[in-house]
Amino acid sequence: MAHSTQATQLFSYPRFWAECYGPAPYLPMSRAEMDALGWDSCDIIIVCGDAYVDHPSFGMAVIGRFLESQGFRVGLICQPDWTSADPFKALGKPNLFFGVSGGNMDSMINRYTADKKVRNDDAYTPGGVGGKRPDRCVLVYSQRCKEAYSDVPVILGGIEASLRRIAQYDYWSDQVRRSVLFDATADILLYGNAERAIAEIAHGLAAGKSIDELSSIRGTAVVRKTPPKGWTEIDSSRIDWPGNIDKLPNPYEYQQTDSTGSDGNTQVGQKAGEGMLGAQNNAPSCQQNVSMQADDDVQPVRIIPMPLAGRSYKDPDTYIRLPSFEKVRNDPALYAHASRVLHQEANPFNARPLIQKHGNREIWVNPPPMPLETDELDGVFDLPYQRKPHPSYGKAKIPAYEMIKTSINIMRGCFGGCTFCSITEHEGRIIQSRSEASILREIEDIRDKVPGFTGHISDLGGPTANMYRLECKDLPTLSACRRLSCVFPTICKNLGTDHKHTTQLYRNARAIPGVNRISIASGLRYDLAVRNPEYVKELVTHHVGGMLKIAPEHTEGRPLNMMMKPSMESYYEFKRLFDKYSKEAGKTQYLVPYFIAAHPGTEDEDMLNLALWLKKNNFEVDQVQTFYPSPMSLATAMYYSQRNPLKKLSYKSDKLYIPKNPDQRKLHKALLRYHDPNNWGFLRESLIKMNKGHLIDTLLPAQSTRESRERFVQGGARQKASGNKFDKIAGLNRPKPKPKGGKPKGRR
Repeated sequence: MAHSTQATQLFSYPRFWAECYGPAPYLPMSRAEMDALGWDSCDIIIVCGDAYVDHPSFGMAVIGRFLESQGFRVGLICQPDWTSADPFKALGKPNLFFGVSGGNMDSMINRYTADKKVRNDDAYTPGGVGGKRPDRCVLVYSQRCKEAYSDVPVILGGIEASLRRIAQYDYWSDQVRRSVLFDATADILLYGNAERAIAEIAHGLAAGKSIDELSSIRGTAVVRKTPPKGWTEIDSSRIDWPGNIDKLPNPYEYQQTDSTGSDGNTQVGQKAGEGMLGAQNNAPSCQQNVSMQADDDVQPVRIIPMPLAGRSYKDPDTYIRLPSFEKVRNDPALYAHASRVLHQEANPFNARPLIQKHGNREIWVNPPPMPLETDELDGVFDLPYQRKPHPSYGKAKIPAYEMIKTSINIMRGCFGGCTFCSITEHEGRIIQSRSEASILREIEDIRDKVPGFTGHISDLGGPTANMYRLECKDLPTLSACRRLSCVFPTICKNLGTDHKHTTQLYRNARAIPGVNRISIASGLRYDLAVRNPEYVKELVTHHVGGMLKIAPEHTEGRPLNMMMKPSMESYYEFKRLFDKYSKEAGKTQYLVPYFIAAHPGTEDEDMLNLALWLKKNNFEVDQVQTFYPSPMSLATAMYYSQRNPLKKLSYKSDKLYIPKNPDQRKLHKALLRYHDPNNWGFLRESLIKMNKGHLIDTLLPAQSTRESRERFVQGGARQKASGNKFDKIAGLNRPKPKPKGGKPKGRR
């Protein structure tokens, strides 16, 4: 049956019998700790690629403590030796299931730079030591769990699994890989924030249900042989119908209308006569009865072509068929189309299940989980965290913990929709906010528990700094909306943008005894902030420590549109307010802008114009981000397919300009670092090739010489010699330069 938008209250489940043990000081990581707690076994064992920090910013702690609150005995196996199954038996056989997570970061992004070079460190490991987790962590851990106890269900979760729930482009192998659920040989996958799904699964398994009986839970994906019986299929497995191009609406050219479907439901954002996902004109017959052959039966499924998807709202039991893994692997345009459809099915209030064939099996993705209510989110953050790493790590510092130990997450989700970001694919676009009382309690908890607390709260934020308690003002609109961003290309008129709650939170937080400073370090949506001068004044006057980092990402319209970021007018307006209130406060403060090099759709001239802007405004950026194609993001779909999934797609669609060539990516990065002497010679030659030689004296100092070019080339050779194992895969078979004796001339 169709998925209800009603959800069981998170803490209303009857507690499992093991609640009598009460909460553990730390979730046990050894049999000795289990013995001390009086446990003969664990009900659930979580295997994670991060070190165990009992803090609400670490996923294994959140899920572990939440399951503990439901009455289950939860053990942790963190960063095990994956070369055999023995470390996965350390806590014995779990009574219910293994939960497997790669950790707070995708294991490949954690291990490799955007240039596919191995990182030497890992912020989520004691001592910051690299190499403590395998590549494709979720796959390896899951397989080892099955090797250890083949009859125990394995449930995947965390961001690595979440972003690989369907066929996805893998930057490191430069190919499309199938859903991680197949390769991991796991039983079920949880995506997004998983409290609702994990509660239903844990209590279901405890009650004797099988995994097959838990296959329709929101926020999960499962493998099926066939679609479920009685459902209607919306066929979106191709782009062009014979003789007709699908007229899919561009969600970024969003039209608020009052059109009402024949069933009486208002369908916002449609033109008259169109369904939610496409036009009804010149389309094939809408009810085609076909049969799908299963292993042991024939199952009738009603098929509706994608252009008629709007009519399917009369029948709630509908799902959307994506192009198969084999098709998206071989056809980049279909990959972009599948990405577009997946992102349009992200609103939990109207999303439908997705299905994608992989060989003779199907991956079935249930709709996203319903957002947590404020009291539920408060309950998750009020669990008895120690707020410290597990004692077994001794005095070894865990860099990620050191960075966030006095920071507080005040909300979840992001409605910005930036195409290069994976937050919305994981946490969703609906903002879930904690109550002010819960946040203030956590500040007091930090004050009282964190060793060496100096009175400084390093952040009150989350995915963004200033979306706290911002939400759609019209529930019927929200229930029908498929817009992928509430703020691009313009801020939706139905979005509440009043920052009064955030402003008041800041004021009450800094009034807590023992707190002498509160910084705001999360990313700021300055296009929203400028609508609230009082908020900007509060921020600038009390919560900026001399510098405020913000992320325009670019200055030019073409890449900004591909990123779904606001124009520079918003930046200039925010800068005006920032300077004004800094002056009124008697402070000398600076904005530090962040930019992305080599984003899909960015041409060399765009990067040159950005470099000239930086030079004009006396910015010399040292930390430069080169575009990193993370799984499942819209920008990654652009990178792989050379198509723009923000618009309707056809095989006749113009291809995007993608700076993929390694030398071109270096050029874009070098333009951001125009001030680095090692780049001067290379930039001089590049500007001449671009027929922009007249700008050399404008961008570069007079002393820039050819010698600088030699430094740049030799530096690249040293990096290559350090062992980039992906060079062969990526086709970077450039000859190694001949070694030279001594140090390069002019080396500093």
